[in-house]
Amino acid sequence: MSSIISDAEFEVMRVLWQGARPLSFTEIRKELEGKTEWSRSTIQTLISRLRDKGIVDAQFQHVMLYSALLSEQEYIQIEEQGFLDKLFDGDAMNFVAGLCRNGRLSEKDIDKLKSFFTLGGDKK
Repeated sequence: MSSIISDAEFEVMRVLWQGARPLSFTEIRKELEGKTEWSRSTIQTLISRLRDKGIVDAQFQHVMLYSALLSEQEYIQIEEQGFLDKLFDGDAMNFVAGLCRNGRLSEKDIDKLKSFFTLGGDKK
């Protein structure tokens, strides 16, 4: 499964997720100015693609206001599952085992994982 949004579209979504309310095109563009060198038309195209995918909504209230229809958490869950399906046959344990085998997890990381599962999900 490929990602439901491109890396560029993700940057637009990140702006929408950070906003506590629907944002105008100008507000989105201003947020992206410091992070990208995208033109006005590029940003508009990205927003249009997200609307076409049903991920962003637009409502006219003196100006067009854009809001995310897909939460950041929902997006993360979709991407996580796609990643697991593609690389680990959908098995999260294979992923974690691979991290352990390849030395990617420190003893501290492993202890945190053990604590997470024995304490019912406390991530701290």
